[in-house]
Amino acid sequence: MPRRRNDGLRPAKLWPGDVVKVGAVGLRTRPMRAFLSALGIAIGIAAMVAVVGISSSSRAELDATLDALGTNLLTVQPGTRLTGEEAELPLAAESMVERIGPVQAQSAIGRVDDANVYRSDKIPEVETNGIVPYAARTDLLDTIGGTVRSGRWLDAATGTYPAAVLGASAAERLGISRAGPDVQVLIGDEWFTVLGILAPAALAPELDAAVLIGWPAASTTLGFDGHPTKIYTRSADRQVESVRTVLGPTANPEAPNEVEVSRPSDALAAQQAAGEAFTGLLLGLGAVALLVGGVGVANIMVISVLERRAEIGLRRSLGATRGQIRTQFLTESLLLSALGGLGGAALGSAVTAGYAAYQGWLTVIPLWAVAGGFGATLVIGGVAGLYPAIRASRLSPTEALATP
Repeated sequence: MPRRRNDGLRPAKLWPGDVVKVGAVGLRTRPMRAFLSALGIAIGIAAMVAVVGISSSSRAELDATLDALGTNLLTVQPGTRLTGEEAELPLAAESMVERIGPVQAQSAIGRVDDANVYRSDKIPEVETNGIVPYAARTDLLDTIGGTVRSGRWLDAATGTYPAAVLGASAAERLGISRAGPDVQVLIGDEWFTVLGILAPAALAPELDAAVLIGWPAASTTLGFDGHPTKIYTRSADRQVESVRTVLGPTANPEAPNEVEVSRPSDALAAQQAAGEAFTGLLLGLGAVALLVGGVGVANIMVISVLERRAEIGLRRSLGATRGQIRTQFLTESLLLSALGGLGGAALGSAVTAGYAAYQGWLTVIPLWAVAGGFGATLVIGGVAGLYPAIRASRLSPTEALATP
């Protein structure tokens, strides 16, 4: 007769739902401790999500601005001579630039020297507030893509009279909030009626602190010499680089080395690049906060193992295997980290949305940032809970139950 084999007792199998319930025991019995532990993880994830979200929202706003204003605006201005003195563009520079084939539009401003701007004649001469008067062509606003916030822009008629348009910052410094026939500023020794106030000019920030006067009025009233200080050009998109190479020699054929040619959109892109470098620093700080949160989770799990030795011994004596004990505490660590990750992602998204709304930006929260942050919390939770879980599984039932 064949020998009869005695089958040994097998431990009950834990299904995924059972694993989650058992792993959540520690969280339910110690809610305040679980909250504080998850808070450390949440702060790190919130910082990372908010930094990435705010940076992405800012980049989206910049892209929208450039799309609206265009990246084909080039500027020409005098540089410096070999002697170190400031150079000067020729009187014919505008007409010569206009002859460049791909140039679709061009305009200019010219600084009016020896003339300061004041709100009244009672203000001391030294208090100029950094406001600069410029002669401006009537097609300037269309060329730079600017807009008028209050009042209206100069035209062929008003450009011959003592009328002025204030830049956004200039109006603020002068304490003028609206344009009108009863609002005047003193430029040099002449009173000029404030015809309009500009909105901030993204691609021509020098106009924000400027007071703009018609070219003929600046010449007849303030003694403007007619030399342009800066020429703005719009070119066909595909021809921007080729136009850029010939602008200097065309604007000043006798001394092309004394001419500076730039693209304002490049300055905005450089500003964005500097912001991205700062974003990298903030992401590093968020990663440090996340690491500190992970250490806190590990610490809490080690303490939890020490406090629950009797529970571990009882479960082992009732048939739980080392693998099941190890799974229980590892699951508890993962749940703790997951709660912190979800809370941090929600908090970071809320901060991004709030800041973007305050700035008037489009809210952009990259999905990879949220998913990556949550994934990082699970990795940190797994690493943080691995040692405590292994330590709990190695406790023998008699040793654990003998603990007072």
